[in-house]
Amino acid sequence: MGKAVSKKGEQPSVDKTNFETLNEFTGYHLKRATNMMMSDLNATLKPFELRLLSYTALVLIVDNPRIRMSQLAAAMDVERPNMVVIVDALESRELISRQRLETDRRAYALNITLAGRRLYEKATVAVRAHEERLTRQLDAQTRDKVIEAMKLIRKIGELRTHETYN
Repeated sequence: MGKAVSKKGEQPSVDKTNFETLNEFTGYHLKRATNMMMSDLNATLKPFELRLLSYTALVLIVDNPRIRMSQLAAAMDVERPNMVVIVDALESRELISRQRLETDRRAYALNITLAGRRLYEKATVAVRAHEERLTRQLDAQTRDKVIEAMKLIRKIGELRTHETYN
């Protein structure tokens, strides 16, 4: 399928595109803002050889010592097989360690290593700078309202999902 062209045979410019209908939708604005945030976050994490999911796992392991892989998967809303890949990658870089739980020989406790803590600290400084770059024009009150609104939307979505499957 070819691209739309104007009467003069020129490509239409984005600044002349009509977004009137899309601008009505919260989801459209959330998606556009998310695209911008994730693009910058990926660039921020790249020097640390981390991606959003691996960084998130690292942070949760730091903040929740001895977290089980099943707990980590649930907290991140990631399927267990995908969580295994993420944990294996962090472990192969010696950023985390697994210790078999004495109470459940099938489960492992995940812990941060010294190298992992150092990487976490450096990456977190960079992520905070990323957040500041992209939100510096928001005052604290507006930023808090945006976060609360997103939490509420997420909660409503989770309730609807729960109702759908029960």
